[in-house]
Amino acid sequence: MAITNNDIMRRIRYTFDYSDSQMINIFASADFTVTRSLISDWMKKDSDPSFKTVDDQTCAFFLNGFINEKRGKKEGSQPEIEIRLNNNIIFRKLKIALNLTAEDVLEILGLADYTLSKHELSAFFRNPSHKHYRKCNDQILRRFLHGMQKKYHPETE
Repeated sequence: MAITNNDIMRRIRYTFDYSDSQMINIFASADFTVTRSLISDWMKKDSDPSFKTVDDQTCAFFLNGFINEKRGKKEGSQPEIEIRLNNNIIFRKLKIALNLTAEDVLEILGLADYTLSKHELSAFFRNPSHKHYRKCNDQILRRFLHGMQKKYHPETE
């Protein structure tokens, strides 16, 4: 099953134990306004009749707000918001937000029982036009999110 923007936001919210108010503030720090009821609908199970899908642009606002939350908001205009997201962009934004080195990312993947070489990892963060660029698949992003949960919310095990 494909990983969705809702899954990503749910995992980050759970891992860092964010309340509705904190989620609203994360969006606000990226200059995007959301309501408590909208957050609630995004966090519901896909089968719930009130469930709402998070589109790529909204998820990009959330991830940029997450970067601001974790690293502090930069002065001046905010980064351009992506209209379309892919796993590579999501992975890069998480790496930036958590201020992770390649070694940190590999360690987090290791917590989710996944091994990757430094060379394989760097291919995900290259420019798509680079000959060694590699598309990040759902399994790797899911493992990273799982490892992130183990590292930052260890009592869930």
